[in-house]
Amino acid sequence: MFIRQVKYSKDNLGYLVYSGSEGIAIDAGGVEDILFFAEKNHIRIKYVSNTHSHHDHTPGNPELLRRTGAQFVDCRQIRSDQVLKLDREDLEIIHTPGHTEDSVTFRTPEFMVTGDTLFNGTVGNCFTGDLKAFFSSLTRLIAFPGHTKIYGGHDYVAESMDIAKAIEEDNPDIGAYLEKYDPLLIVSTLDDELRANPYIRFNALGMINILKKRRLPVNTEFERFKSIMENF
Repeated sequence: MFIRQVKYSKDNLGYLVYSGSEGIAIDAGGVEDILFFAEKNHIRIKYVSNTHSHHDHTPGNPELLRRTGAQFVDCRQIRSDQVLKLDREDLEIIHTPGHTEDSVTFRTPEFMVTGDTLFNGTVGNCFTGDLKAFFSSLTRLIAFPGHTKIYGGHDYVAESMDIAKAIEEDNPDIGAYLEKYDPLLIVSTLDDELRANPYIRFNALGMINILKKRRLPVNTEFERFKSIMENF
C-alpha cells in the first residue's frame, strides 16, 4: 500500500492512501492536488474519510465527494476497529479517542495516518478531558513495530522539538530527529518518536528522572503520562 501527502492551509496535512487502482482520501483539504495525483496515476478514489471531525480536517469532503462519487466513511460513526478494502489489501481503522471522541487512526503494516492523536514530535491536545482514553489510544499505537511510519495531521515539528529540548535538554536524539526533518515530507518512525517525542517517553529512564526531580507521580505508566501531559 502507498501514501501521498499533501500540505494545505498553513500546516495541515492530507493524504491519499492507495493500493493498485483504488484509494481513500483522508483529511484531504488539498482537493486539487489530490485529484491531480489520482488522475495522473489512474487511481479511483473509492472512499473519503477523516482522522476526526475538526473543521480544519474536513474542508475537502464536499468537493471530493461531489467530484469522485466516493463513499463517505464517517469517523463520527466509528467506535470499534474496522477494515476497508483497497484493491486486494486491507486498511485498518482504529478508534483512538482522546484528542476528540471521534479520533481514528488509519493503519497498514508499513505506516499509520494518526491525525491529531500522534503528531511527528508531539501529541494532540486532549480536548475530551479523558486522559485515560488518550493514554490507551497512544499506548496501542506505540506498541506497533518501531519501523512503522507516522503521518500526522499537522507539521508542528520545529516547534515540537523546541519544546522537547526544553523538557529533555540532554537528549541527543532530539538533534538527530531534527536532522531527518524534511518540510516537504513530514514523516517519522515510531522508533524516532520513542527516542525524541517527550509525551510518549513515559517509560524512558531520562524522562522518569526528570519527573522524579520535580516530585511528580511516577509509579505507573499512566501516572507518568499524566504528569508529562499536565506539566509540560
